[in-house]
Amino acid sequence: QVQVMESGGGLVQAGGTLRLSCTASLVSGLSFDDYAMAWFRQTPGNEREEVSCVSWGDGPKRYADSAKGRFTISRDNAKNTVYLQMNELKPDDRTMYCCAADKKPDYAGSLPLLECLAEYEYWGKGSQVTVSS
Repeated sequence: QVQVMESGGGLVQAGGTLRLSCTASLVSGLSFDDYAMAWFRQTPGNEREEVSCVSWGDGPKRYADSAKGRFTISRDNAKNTVYLQMNELKPDDRTMYCCAADKKPDYAGSLPLLECLAEYEYWGKGSQVTVSS
């Protein structure tokens, strides 16, 4: 079983930066290194948009067009934490951000995840980001 919790949201002026953190708690015997991680955000239509993802281990990273060039996903497996560095924030970035996790399939072996997963098993509660004009 895995639990993830976000932190780092808050109020920032347009053009500013925030760094979101997502820390995982895992039951004994599980390794954070075995989980792909992703960041989502809520759209104005109350849908979930995948902002970025990173493979298990510290493999390939992917970004939505809305995030590419401004946001950076990274992970510190020693701290069971994934980060989303958000630069050049715009008012349109104002929404709830949440992280998600899912375990590497057994058949993957040493292969990295090349694209974001279609679904994630574990979800955090979210962290609010507010960007002022």
